[in-house]
Amino acid sequence: MDTAALPYFERPLFFFDQARFRRALAEQPVITVFKDAITAANRQFDARFREGEDIRALVHERALFVDCMLHYAWHRNHWPLGISLEAVGGYGRCELHPHSDIDLLVLTGNDNIRDRCQEQIEQLLTFLWDIGLEIGHSVRSLEECVGYARNDITVATNLMESRTLVGDSSLRIQLMQETAPDQLWPADDFFRAKWQEQIQRHQKYNDTEYNLEPNIKNAPGGLRDIQMIGWVAKRFFQVRTLKQLEGKGFFTEEEFSLLQSGEEFLWRVRYGLHLIAGRAEERLLFDHQRELAAMFGYRDNSESLAVEQFMHRYYRLVMSLRELNDVLLQFLHEVILQRGVNKNVTALNERFQLRDHYIEAAHIYVFEETPSALLEIFVLMAKHPEIQGVRASTIRLIRESRHLIDDDYRRNPTNTQLFLELFHHPKGLVEQLKRMSRYGILGLYLPEFGLVTGQMQHDLFHIYTVDAHTLKVMQNMCDFWAPDAKEEFPIAAHVIKRLPKPELLYIAGLYHDIAKGRGGDHSTLGAVDAEDFCQRHGLSPRETRLICWLVEQHLLMSAVAQKQDISDPDVIHDFALRVGDQQRLDYLYTLTVADINGTNKELWNTWRASLMRQLYMETKRALRRGLENNIDKHELIEETQQSALRKLERKDISADTAWQLWSDMGEEYFMRETALDIAWHSEAMIQHTDDTPLILIKKTTNRELEGATQIFVRSKGRKNVFAAVATALDQLNLNIQDARIYNSNSGYTVDTFFVLNQDGEPLGDDPKVLKRIQDALLDELRLVDDYSEVISRRTPRRLKHFTMPTRTSLSNDMISGYTVLEVISPDRPGLLACIGRVFLQFDILLQNAKIATLGERVEDVFFITDNEGEPLSDPALCEALQREICEQLDKRATKTSASVVNF
Repeated sequence: MDTAALPYFERPLFFFDQARFRRALAEQPVITVFKDAITAANRQFDARFREGEDIRALVHERALFVDCMLHYAWHRNHWPLGISLEAVGGYGRCELHPHSDIDLLVLTGNDNIRDRCQEQIEQLLTFLWDIGLEIGHSVRSLEECVGYARNDITVATNLMESRTLVGDSSLRIQLMQETAPDQLWPADDFFRAKWQEQIQRHQKYNDTEYNLEPNIKNAPGGLRDIQMIGWVAKRFFQVRTLKQLEGKGFFTEEEFSLLQSGEEFLWRVRYGLHLIAGRAEERLLFDHQRELAAMFGYRDNSESLAVEQFMHRYYRLVMSLRELNDVLLQFLHEVILQRGVNKNVTALNERFQLRDHYIEAAHIYVFEETPSALLEIFVLMAKHPEIQGVRASTIRLIRESRHLIDDDYRRNPTNTQLFLELFHHPKGLVEQLKRMSRYGILGLYLPEFGLVTGQMQHDLFHIYTVDAHTLKVMQNMCDFWAPDAKEEFPIAAHVIKRLPKPELLYIAGLYHDIAKGRGGDHSTLGAVDAEDFCQRHGLSPRETRLICWLVEQHLLMSAVAQKQDISDPDVIHDFALRVGDQQRLDYLYTLTVADINGTNKELWNTWRASLMRQLYMETKRALRRGLENNIDKHELIEETQQSALRKLERKDISADTAWQLWSDMGEEYFMRETALDIAWHSEAMIQHTDDTPLILIKKTTNRELEGATQIFVRSKGRKNVFAAVATALDQLNLNIQDARIYNSNSGYTVDTFFVLNQDGEPLGDDPKVLKRIQDALLDELRLVDDYSEVISRRTPRRLKHFTMPTRTSLSNDMISGYTVLEVISPDRPGLLACIGRVFLQFDILLQNAKIATLGERVEDVFFITDNEGEPLSDPALCEALQREICEQLDKRATKTSASVVNF
């Protein structure tokens, strides 16, 4: 390539030897020279990043280097006047991360020039791809650009930040003139469009900064929020950079500093993400969070993991950036949309007034003269839902006055009563608590809440930080009042309306997880904090006891529903004794449902809802009977049997035939199964005349346990049916929710499994699907005494990053006569089948199982006996059984994770 006539790239690149590059172009294959230069530059940039060099310098110098490459690529051809190469979007702002798109616009004065240069343009773009640049491009005339910009706010935004790289620079000047605010998208229309765009973008991320795997670019508080401020301000003030607005009243020195430092932190995270992922990744996936934490120098300590420290800083920062986004956009709303408009001012009291539906302080000394106004303003907004927000000037006053909140402030009766007043307005409660949190008031007024603000819970069970989860739970409580809540949450929607003081429920919700991350039992520690709150806020001893009990027992109901046999009257009676009365049951049920849904919406499926409903209704009946009148098991069994007999008689099956079939079935079968299911099972067993396994599948008819598919399995001479069924269902991607195992004296095993698909739904009634499941179970049962290792499915990506050792506990239940084994372990394919195999190895009989999958963690409870049907009594056997389960599951986790790497 003849380089003598090539113009030099005039801007300085201290790390790049331009003369050497030009010599290489003259002597070596052109594509090789460009590729080598790009590879060398990338290595140099990445090394400087890892050494901690200033991120702004790296991002801007990377863009400058690409400018240089494009300069030389452009000049490989001869171009006429009337055509230019423009940088647009982020590249137009001179911002390039390792794998950011290099957005280019080939701009022509008219269509004729574009047609004349078509071949050269194609050669240029092909060359850029060949040398490995990740470009996004468009080829448009001036007229086309203006037309697209007029109809598309995104195009107009990209063009705003364009800059000429090479070619006819007069074209961009003309383009800026024709797309200026006085020609299209005036500042007010531009602002409305971009604000609506931001609202829609935030909604895609649940309108929270606190997602478990946040998108650092598009989620609330991310880079796009910073860019949003810049776009609107630049459009209105007609400047190229925010730096030009310093000292002009748009932002304070502190705000500009936060804007700059926040952007720099997110840039470092984004740069690191691109390096680790090897692509343009914007999501802080679990795969990358740990690596980034190590890259940025975080280390595990006794209080928290390195990844939790890193993510805590991230969440704190994006919350601050979202607060700043609120302030600056509100300021722009006032100066752009309300400019020249006669302001409608209405006094609310001597401290606050409404100005066009936005609340503002009556004067700048409001908070200094009346510190309680720092709480009063939020109470006023909760009382008056027509208030659309807080004016920017008042938000700034709030931030400047936060230092007034100290211990004396927290103990002041005026302030405590104001804060309690918020809880009497459920429609606006959570919105105002969120505002208080964003403006830094809530964490100062309740220091215990400040401790959990931005605190990550590094698991898949909780998908939000502690503070975001807490507010989500409280929002769920408030939403139970809505008319449409009756469909999804019929009991909670009914119960909340009869709570004598719903505000006590909201306070319990605020404190239920307040002690997370301190070590120890957060329920017990949280109850101590709740008691202090109640005493400081003047609640009565009775109200205080209720709130503290709810905080301390907020996990009780879900634990009983998911881990104990709630068809057992003794379990219901014991739970009713712990609850004590109907009022506490109502409060606890509502808190539990709100908590489960606020932890992870996916946890609330039809099965879990049915368990909660059954426990609530059975406990309600027990409380109504009186705790001294426990239900008689024998009466319950007799009622069930007689009801089943009546149903069988309608099928022309005599009572004698039924009793002959039932003669060696244990009492538990009749206590736990419904009369309708017993009749269904019995009819099929009577008609099944050989000893081959009998398999029945249908949606459960138990009204209390609706929401799952029931699989009934009867087989003879096989003790390891559970392991076989678990293996087959695992390979079909079906999840066991409950397992009931009954062994008869004549050698038959009768099992009932309740299952859901991977989406947490029943299996439906497609005959082909049910036949495939039935065939798979029969195939596995044929191999039940000698089948190969469980076939591993791929472990979901997220689960690989939450490793913890398996834990077990074992105890004997003197009432049921079973040994109770609890297994807590990371979820993984084949887990139940693996446990079933261990039971075979130790000659253990499984009588019942309660399966609970909580995000990435399972908490399964197995009711077991020895092969004589007796609880385990040999300490050496108990220890060996637990050790083998832990070793097998943890070994399986290692194997599964290792196999995933090869995909």
